[in-house]
Amino acid sequence: MKLIVNPNTPLRGSVGAQLPGDKSISHRAALFAALANGTSHIENFQVSGVTRPMLQALTSLGVTWTLDGKNLTVKGHGVKSLKNPSFPMDCGNSATTLRLLAGAVSGAGLRAILDGTPALRRRPMERIVEPLRLMGVEIEPSANGAAPLLIKAREKNQKLRPLQYDMPVASAQVKSCLMLAALGGAGRTVLSEPGLSRDHTERMLASMGVEIVSSRSDSRYFVEILPPDPFTLSPLDLSLPADPSAAAFLIVAALITPGSELELNGLCLNPTRTGLLDVLKEMGGNIVVRNQRTAAGEPVGDLLVKHSALKGTHIAGEMVVRMIDEFPILAVAAAVADGTTTVRDARELRLKESDRISMLAAELRLLGVNIEEQADGFTIRGGDVSGAVVQSHSDHRLAMSLAVAGLVAHQPVTIHNAQCTAESFPGFAELLNELGANLQRED
Repeated sequence: MKLIVNPNTPLRGSVGAQLPGDKSISHRAALFAALANGTSHIENFQVSGVTRPMLQALTSLGVTWTLDGKNLTVKGHGVKSLKNPSFPMDCGNSATTLRLLAGAVSGAGLRAILDGTPALRRRPMERIVEPLRLMGVEIEPSANGAAPLLIKAREKNQKLRPLQYDMPVASAQVKSCLMLAALGGAGRTVLSEPGLSRDHTERMLASMGVEIVSSRSDSRYFVEILPPDPFTLSPLDLSLPADPSAAAFLIVAALITPGSELELNGLCLNPTRTGLLDVLKEMGGNIVVRNQRTAAGEPVGDLLVKHSALKGTHIAGEMVVRMIDEFPILAVAAAVADGTTTVRDARELRLKESDRISMLAAELRLLGVNIEEQADGFTIRGGDVSGAVVQSHSDHRLAMSLAVAGLVAHQPVTIHNAQCTAESFPGFAELLNELGANLQRED
């Protein structure tokens, strides 16, 4: 599918229910509900290409679930009721699905094969394989250390060893995998990471009755988990906030498109997810947070975003962890900002759905952006955006970022293979049109 973006139309309006529920929390809510004892009700679940593999995995584990629009009901009967999957579980293109499932399957003592797309098979899995083995999990990756992963069953009533492990890279997916495995452990597990990654797992497991302690010492962040004995979790009953990573495209679109003003309601404002907002404000973005509250155990609020003159900035260190999914759209803001923007310490971007440093640089150059690729980031000298024909490389965040760039280009921007936007933001193009943009689809 091609998406043609015609420039120079302001965006105005209020957005609420059109935003997808938070992807990271949706993944966790579905899986954790399957481990619980009782029926869980989850409203505003994100129904997208990237979350469907998790729901299919629940079926493979013998868990019953129903989906009514965006409302998910999961009937959990405890971890002991889970079944060994008869076939390899297809995680699609979702590393979150694979890594979280690896932890849950390991904690439950099941046998499973976890696999996915060719792109997922290129994502590094040694970072979960090594610590899981230290806990006593028999796990075999493919020859290149990636998927498919074979996890072997262990004897009934055999618990995993407690783990004290220093993660070399701050990663919510790795941390969550090990925390889920620790639920099947014989004592307290302590994990540390060099930056504070997303803490949705800590918040949700604590709400389900798991004892969790988070702390900081020097430059590392620690989380301790004491598994419940017996292994039981309380069911969930919550409504998920809107996904800030999806809203990021609308936020930047409003900031860079003259005459734009958008109100975005019900966004998750977890501090581990608001790095982009902090950076955009530092760049001069007119973003006002209103009506702050708590929902589903997460900080939530509404944003008022107005067109702003942005200036370049420098991003490195812990800020990178807090906005790891938002660098493609940050690059679009930097492309039209006054001055130079530099990103460093972001080598992890090369291990996403695509090599997000290389692919981002290649496509933005086609749009006339002055971008220089670095091993661990990039440098952008702000200026104008020209029209061009570009490729998504099957990366949903790259496709949506290129579409936003097209809103301020001098000529139309055509994005090939733009159907991947439905991976995390179904209805993305339609919503932009509702807000005043001029996007055309060609199937």
